[in-house]
This record gives sequence, structure tokens and C-alpha cells, in this order.
Amino acid sequence: MNYFVTGGTGFIGRFLVPKLLDRGGVIYLLVRPASLPKVDGLRELWGAEKDQVIAVEGDLSKPKLGVKPAWIKKHAGDIDHFFHLAAIYDMKADAESQRVSNVNGTAQAIALSKSLRSGCFHQVSSIAAAGLYEGTFTEDMFEEAGDMEHPYFATKHESEGLVRKEKRMKWRIYRPGMVVGHSETGEMDKVDGPYYFFDSLKNLSSVTPKGFPLLLNKAGLLNIVPVDYVVDAIDYLAHVPKHDQECFFITDPDGIRVGDLLKVMMKVSGGPNLKSIEIGMLDTATQLAGEGISRVKPLKSLGEKAISRLGIPPQVIGYISYPTHFDSRKTRKLLAEADIECPPFEDYAQVIWDYWLQFLRPDKETLISEVDGLFNELIGRPSLAALRRKVKGRVVVVTGATSGIGKECALRLARADATVILVARTVEKLEETLAEIAEKGGVGKAYSCDVSSPKDCKKLVADVLRDHGQVDILVNNAGRSIRRSVRYSYERFHDYERTMELNYYGALRLILGFLPSMEENESGHIINISSIGVLTNPPRFSAYVASKAALDAFSLCAAPEFAAQNISFTTIHMPLVRTPMIAPTSLYKAFPTLSPEQARDLVIKAIISRPKRLSTRLGVTGAVAQATIPSVTEAFLSQAYDLFPDSAAARGLTEAEAAKEKENVPSSKLELAQKMFAQVMRGVHW
Repeated sequence: MNYFVTGGTGFIGRFLVPKLLDRGGVIYLLVRPASLPKVDGLRELWGAEKDQVIAVEGDLSKPKLGVKPAWIKKHAGDIDHFFHLAAIYDMKADAESQRVSNVNGTAQAIALSKSLRSGCFHQVSSIAAAGLYEGTFTEDMFEEAGDMEHPYFATKHESEGLVRKEKRMKWRIYRPGMVVGHSETGEMDKVDGPYYFFDSLKNLSSVTPKGFPLLLNKAGLLNIVPVDYVVDAIDYLAHVPKHDQECFFITDPDGIRVGDLLKVMMKVSGGPNLKSIEIGMLDTATQLAGEGISRVKPLKSLGEKAISRLGIPPQVIGYISYPTHFDSRKTRKLLAEADIECPPFEDYAQVIWDYWLQFLRPDKETLISEVDGLFNELIGRPSLAALRRKVKGRVVVVTGATSGIGKECALRLARADATVILVARTVEKLEETLAEIAEKGGVGKAYSCDVSSPKDCKKLVADVLRDHGQVDILVNNAGRSIRRSVRYSYERFHDYERTMELNYYGALRLILGFLPSMEENESGHIINISSIGVLTNPPRFSAYVASKAALDAFSLCAAPEFAAQNISFTTIHMPLVRTPMIAPTSLYKAFPTLSPEQARDLVIKAIISRPKRLSTRLGVTGAVAQATIPSVTEAFLSQAYDLFPDSAAARGLTEAEAAKEKENVPSSKLELAQKMFAQVMRGVHW
């Protein structure tokens, strides 16, 4: 099948396109000329080739979306499904912008679809098309819509009306609820809808006493749906035969009261368990308050100023008393045939909260936000569908799979239908991960191997090749880190031997063991988890960085030798990750770190796009500084070396000596270190 998609680069579109790709055929993606460079990156995220996703220049504001007549003539009759997702999904947008995008854009999309003689026109509308209808609104209702004073409601209703007027064109309309992040990953592209209240909730959760009565228990009924449910439903409903000229509610069958939403979010944000008060008068008061703030001019002006200080757009507050229940029984009956159902908000609230906290929270002063911003800019969010197209049916070996990065990678790869070989010194420690993989229908096998042991490595290679015939991807993740100054290592040469044995020789033994089968198959990918330290050369890590640098150098030399056999080498210069390996060193709390899930996404990105190197901006900056201003860099690192002492264990201190020393260290020292690092992150030159 061939698809034409508008809004494919938007939030819902970025999840829907991979679903359509799985059905085969070609995706023609309407893209503004200024956004054409984004398409290559999207292809990488989706795991698609250039002939699978083809960019078509256009613009919502132009006749027939600005698509050239010659292109239309050439492709007329080739489009099976025309998906119109492009619109403004923003309550804060001005009325004129919403009219141009939502109404005029839909009119021109219809005109283009008709010129292309598309098989079916699919409009992604919204529950907003019902206005503020009081009572139950069914999927067959349209003209009965309630108050549409807000331009978002009015333009969504009017644009849907344009589609309904078409008598000869086949069409289907989808009305999602308030779309939030992915129910499993939390991924979201912006702060919108209920997210506007998250910052205030975070502040409240830290000051609200336990048992505090909740007065908004009944309030308005919100209809919130995760984006994965929305795209699963649209993809399925679009391809079910004999349902043209129908409208589908993609909603939560029950919805959630504002007060209940507040209780759930207060709980996941670490706040107290609030008590509910079942008093109808309070519900009425809440409704009147919402209406008063939004419609009575003196109250509106005062209320807008107050809530704006909380970071909540005034346009949103009036809808806390949302009066509509959406009857989706017809749609749910169809979706039940494919086992697609909307998860309760409570089931994924923690996931979307955690994602907001890590990626969307407007707190530019926290170091973790600085790092997460760079992380997102670097890799985007690789999709499961894109990964599946790369690894389905492939054999992937992951070392160090007991916890942290290795475990997260193994779980993700198994969900993408790879056969995952989990490697760790103790097989018993992998049982939990294997159980999780099996529970979700994945395939995982555990093998015992101490990667620092030549004998174990030889046996692992032989066993895996005997059992599976080949290895398509090797992820060298197992590693050992030692933080100790050279001056405290004079009598500890074994520190260097141990790190080299595991980080370099161990990884090298596996590479050399699996390369022959990759060469025979003329396909393979070796991913080495290196360190940002190789680029920045921090003091006290001479043993660790040297071992990682050796593996980097080997890969650079080996890669050209195997390029003709389609065997790739990727080096990931991984930043500091919150794993058990760094847990014993309390000093690391002063530095920003990635979560294991973020680190996993770096590995997934490497599998999908097969780059030569994958590094963060901070790492690249460090490498450039080392190459261009080595004396300045050394002076800075020397200052950092003086600021952060070796651990008591590294210096051979007794417990008593360490405790006494700790008492004499001023707390301001750690604060200074944090500020110092924050300024480096912002690009300040020392």
C-alpha cells in the first residue's frame, strides 16, 4: 500500500508512520522546504530507506498544500490512503493561525486527495470537535456540539465539517482524547494539556502534609490517552474494511476526574496520599470557579495573572470543569478484535511523570536538565518499530547484561524480536531479566562468561556459534572502572592489568571470536561501549581510560579492513551513567549523569544508524579542547583534580581516618564543584 501523510513529522505522526511502514509500500511525507533536512534523521529513527519514505515539498497554507501539479499528475491513482494529521494542537495558539492550519489546511488536503484520487481520506480530528457539550457525546453526533468559544474547539469542529460534506470521497474521522506521552516510555514532544500542571504539582508534593483534604475530587471529567494507544487504534481502524464515512472516538472509556488526576500525580511525584472529600457542593463550586475565571472579565484578568505565574496558560484553566463524556463503545468493539485497549491513566502516570521530569521540565538551572537537553538533541528518541526492522530475527550478544545499560539493552532488543544472548559472570543473576523477556514473548538466552578470562571467552564464542550458528551484532558493554591517582598506584600495577584484561583484551577476544562468522555472512556490527573519558582525559582514570582508548584504536584500525564485507564498528563514548558501577563513589553525585534508559537509547541509536562514533556534545567539546588548547585544558583538569580528592580506600586510609577527614571537609566544596561543572556545561571558558 502507498500512503500520503501530512503532519508526519509531528508527535502523533512520528509514531504512526512506523506502523504504516510495517504494512509495506511507500510513505509520501508532506514536508515544508525548511524541514526537508529533518527527513534523513526521521528515516534513521524509523529504520526506513530513501525509497520507503519520500519527502514531498508542500505547505498547509497553499492550494492543494503547495504540491507541484507535475507530481500530482504523476502519482494520481497511486495513493491508497491519505492521512491528514497536520494541524495546530495548541490551546495557546492565536485564532488566525489555527484557522489557517486547521480549517484552510484541511480544505486544501481534501483538494489534494481528490486530485490524487486517493483510496480513502483519513482525518485526525479531536474530541475538541464536540465543543464543551454537556452530557454524553456519541461518535455519530456532530451538529450537536456545545460551546466553541475557544478557537481551537471552533476550528477542529469546522475542519471536521469540511470532511463530512464530501459525499463522493471515502473518508474516516478519528477523534483522540487529550494525547499524552507513550505509556511505556513516557516520550512526549512538548508541555501540553495536563503537563501544564506538573511543575506546580512537583512544588506542592514537597510541601503538602499527609492527609491534607482534596477539594477537587469530582470536578471536571478529563479524557486522557497515551500516544501509543492512539496510533495503534488509528492504524488498525484505517485498514478495517467497510467502515468508510464513519467517525471513531479514540478515548479513555471512563475518563478521569480532575481531583483523581491530582491524587494520582501527587502520588507519583513523591507527594502525600491525599484524602478525598465527597461533597457535591465542592464539585459545583469548582465548576463555578472555572467558569468564573474564564468568562467573568474582572475575575478572568485577575485569574490569568495568578495562574500565569504558575506556568499554566490562562486558556487552559477554564476547562478543569470539562462537562463531556465521550461514548466510544462502537470503536472499542472494533479495537477489541485486535486486543487494542486504552490503559487506565494510573497504569502509566509514573512513566509520563518521569519523562517530564527528565526531559520536559522547564528548569534550566538543574544540571540533569542540561545533560538531558544535550542528550535529546543528540539522538532524538529511537522508535521500537525502527529497531525491529534492524534486528528482527537477528542474534545479538550483550555482555554485562546483569544490570544497568546491558539489562536495558537486552530488554529492548527482545521486544524488537531479536534473539538476545545475555552474558554475565553469574547466570543466576540474569534470571529476572530472562523472566521479563519471556513474559513479553521475547527470546533470550543466558550464558556464563567472565570476559576477563581467555578460557571463558573461548567457550562462550564456541557455545553461541554452536547454538545459534552466527552472531549479527556484538555489544561489548561489560567493563571495569578504577578511580585512583597514579601516585597511589605505584604498588598497584595489577589495577592496570585488571582493567586492560576486561575492557580491552576481553572485548577483543569476543570480537576476534565472532568476526570470522560475520565475515563469512558478509554482515555484522560490533558496538563498543567506550567512555567520554577517552575524549576528555580526566585525572585519576588513567587505568580505565587507557583500556578504553586501546579498544577505540583497535576499532579504528580494523574497520577499513572489514568495510567491504558490510561489517561495521561503532564506538560509543558513553557519558557517566547511573549504574551499580558508579554507586560506591559518592563523589559522582556532584556530576550530571544519564539514566540507564538514556544510555540504552544511545546503543539503540547506534544499532539503527550504524555510525562510526557516537558522542555527546560535552565529549566532543572536551576532545576539541584537548587538541586545540591543551595547556588550558590541563590547567582546568588540574584544578578539578585538586578539588576532588581520591577516595579514602584509594589512599589506603582506615575507616576512622576517613570519618575524621570527612568531618573536616566543608560542604561548600561540593557546591563549588557543581557550579563549576554547570558553567562548563554552558560553555564558559576557564
